[in-house]
Amino acid sequence: MTQDGAPPKVVIVVGVDGSESATHAGAYAVGMARRMNATLVAVYVHTLGVYAAAAPAAIPLLRETQAGVVADMRRQIAQSGVVDDLDFEMVERHGNPYKEIVAVAIERRADAVVVGASSQAGHRLVGSLAVHLVRDAKWPVTVVP
Repeated sequence: MTQDGAPPKVVIVVGVDGSESATHAGAYAVGMARRMNATLVAVYVHTLGVYAAAAPAAIPLLRETQAGVVADMRRQIAQSGVVDDLDFEMVERHGNPYKEIVAVAIERRADAVVVGASSQAGHRLVGSLAVHLVRDAKWPVTVVP
């Protein structure tokens, strides 16, 4: 129970990156949060990945592109009104998506994490974000296709 006697609010963390599967994960998480009257925390992680070492000159363009993706997501969310009736927050982090989503989930005391399934072929060999989250999870993880 909280100090006011109410049960603690459920917290759902969803990873978003502008991809189709992340959009599906976001929609699923919105529905889940609505049904549970939960707090929904969307996490976008800015990454530099292989570009930092392979093409350092491309870093400013990559940062600009990612900032545009986040701005578009924020605009679409606001215009759609899909989270108007929810306790919703969008968090931006920089670094490794796995580590940052886990960090936000720990900080917010998440009850569940939702992510989209990877469509990249290489992830079948080395593992995707979803695989790492499921394998190492301290909370339920839903992977949305």
